Amino acid sequence: MSHPAPPMPPGQQGRTPGRTPAHVASPTDTGMIPIIRQPETAQQQRRIFSPGFGLRGPRRGRHVVTADELAAISMPIGDDGVLIGNDAEGQPAVLGLSRPTPFDVVLVGGLWLAQVLALRAAATGARVGVETGRPQAWQQLAQAAGGGQQCVTVYPVGRVPAQGPSVSSPVVLIRDCGIRPPRGRVTSVPWQAVVTVLPFVSEHAPRWLSQAHLVGIQRISPQETEIVRDTLGIPGEQLQHLPTLHDAVAMWCTRKHQKFVMTESTDAETGLLGVARRMD
Repeated sequence: MSHPAPPMPPGQQGRTPGRTPAHVASPTDTGMIPIIRQPETAQQQRRIFSPGFGLRGPRRGRHVVTADELAAISMPIGDDGVLIGNDAEGQPAVLGLSRPTPFDVVLVGGLWLAQVLALRAAATGARVGVETGRPQAWQQLAQAAGGGQQCVTVYPVGRVPAQGPSVSSPVVLIRDCGIRPPRGRVTSVPWQAVVTVLPFVSEHAPRWLSQAHLVGIQRISPQETEIVRDTLGIPGEQLQHLPTLHDAVAMWCTRKHQKFVMTESTDAETGLLGVARRMD
């Protein structure tokens, strides 16, 4: 005996009997329809976790050289210091003032070359101190150097305080104290070079020349040349050019090496210091 099928609720007519709906509403249902994700196939998983999946960079050959070709790879590295000009071959001449050892320099020359040296030393990051008996000649330079920052300081003779030099803050002290500079309170120490300026070679100059690690000499008289020869032992063929040097040329020398260097001022240096000159 067959029984009639129970009537289906409204809205479910036409559905296959016995099929359970994917989602059945409950009294606590919020109305959000859940997302039912299907398990990914093995091919999809390999695509996601495959290394290098996505955009790739350009295909170029690697930069590889052989052991014999390594000698051809080089980087030109010059000396580190103050560029004081060009030598006779036209190569840059660099004066290393910031050193881990004491360094004394004597410059027999004029105010112009000493001030160019001070400006260029300040441009390398060194703190420049000037001990001078003519502060009016250095005040304009001290105000113009550093672009408003105090990098050049002028001191009276014998009043230079301790500078506290270090590898990160080297010091260059320029002593412009006439033909007979007094014994300085501040001497050369590691990272602090002392440049003593002598206007000409006097009877007191041999003491300074013999103690200096480096000597720069502008144009001097033949009599002064003989004192330099007797003090430093420089060959006569090098010294014979000193009485006829150009205002912008100086001979930088030690007891073993000599080099003539021409210092060409920049436009800014010319506007501040004027043209090259030997005498002031």
